[in-house]
Amino acid sequence: MSLKGKTVFITGASRGIGREIALRVAKDGAYVVIAAKSTEEHPKLGGSIYTVAKEVEEAGGRALAIALDVRDQAQVVQAMQQAAEHFGGIDVVINNAGAIKLSGVESLDPNRFDLMYQINTRAVMVCSQAALPYLKKSENPHILNLSPPLNLDEQWFASYAPYTITKYGMSMLTIGMSQEFAHYGISVNSLWPRTIIATAAVEFTVGGKQLFNQARLPTIMADAAYAILTSEKRAISGRLMIDEDILREKGVADFAQYRYTDTDDELMVDLFVEK
Repeated sequence: MSLKGKTVFITGASRGIGREIALRVAKDGAYVVIAAKSTEEHPKLGGSIYTVAKEVEEAGGRALAIALDVRDQAQVVQAMQQAAEHFGGIDVVINNAGAIKLSGVESLDPNRFDLMYQINTRAVMVCSQAALPYLKKSENPHILNLSPPLNLDEQWFASYAPYTITKYGMSMLTIGMSQEFAHYGISVNSLWPRTIIATAAVEFTVGGKQLFNQARLPTIMADAAYAILTSEKRAISGRLMIDEDILREKGVADFAQYRYTDTDDELMVDLFVEK
């Protein structure tokens, strides 16, 4: 199916994976809501809701830029209403906004944990809840959370349990909402990269731009998201998927196209993924 004329609401869409998904669905002629805090381009990170809105329209879609702090429930409810009134409904919600701090319990400021929990976990519930009245009216509604498979190996808790907890919270909400919203016909899934992705988060939070030699482009996540969002009638729901796996299911065999560089460096496997 095509996403032409479908309204896709994406949080944290001013850069990185969120931006790339916005541009991918725009190629179909989707109506894209770019919802993020970045109203001006960051000097290091670049991108704003307005620059992405322009790119979406140049790619063939329609765009609505909304300044949004996903921690603020009232703002979220208002943003969903604004999007639905502007485009006539909401068909897809992509919970892409995220916060990361790879610190253990001993050294992590509790305020930072609150931030990660509010953005990574609570916002998924708040945004999905606020969108529900509109998703119920869609012919093929989807909620997609950018969160990992649930892997209880102690290595994912040893050094940064607080971050792991908040990301796993998203994935558990995926499983729960898929069951809870089944009678509404809403597909709910999670998507996570097999390898690190060349984004500002990796460059400035994880380990620097030199890691890009071991990274893939965010287009792989956009193509994987598109594969999920174009599935119909809950053919895919309640799954915690890896980008490469869902693309292989759809017949993709060439993954060299997604490399950031054409070096022979071994790709770095992302957090929460078994090598």
